[in-house]
Amino acid sequence: MPDIARATVSLRITGDMLDPEEITRLLGIEPTRCTCKGDVRRIASGRDVIAQVGSWVLSTDTPDGLDAGIGALLGKLPHDPAVWRDLNERYRCDMFCGLFMQDSKEGAELQPQVLSMLVDRGLRPGLDIYRCPD
Repeated sequence: MPDIARATVSLRITGDMLDPEEITRLLGIEPTRCTCKGDVRRIASGRDVIAQVGSWVLSTDTPDGLDAGIGALLGKLPHDPAVWRDLNERYRCDMFCGLFMQDSKEGAELQPQVLSMLVDRGLRPGLDIYRCPD
């Protein structure tokens, strides 16, 4: 089975009372994007939308595969279980994975070490699979 053509991974932390500056301080890294509940932002279509929840997102493309992308992203973050326990108690935390296929026979696997990194941080992997247009 050939590897998936392209993938993106994003650590997503969301919640009504989320303070993006606090999350940045706790994790020690600037997010790719963040918002507070009620913030107005312009989306790609040019329309303004009001954020229904606060969010803090750290994203990366994964040219070396899904495992490498998740590992690289989590490698930038603290491993301290107390930090992740606190975040998971107060917010919804997950690892979004967007998988983009060129061919119907492509696939991706998560190795045990990467699954362990996700479990250690209480992160659920979410997989969205897309067919890339020719």
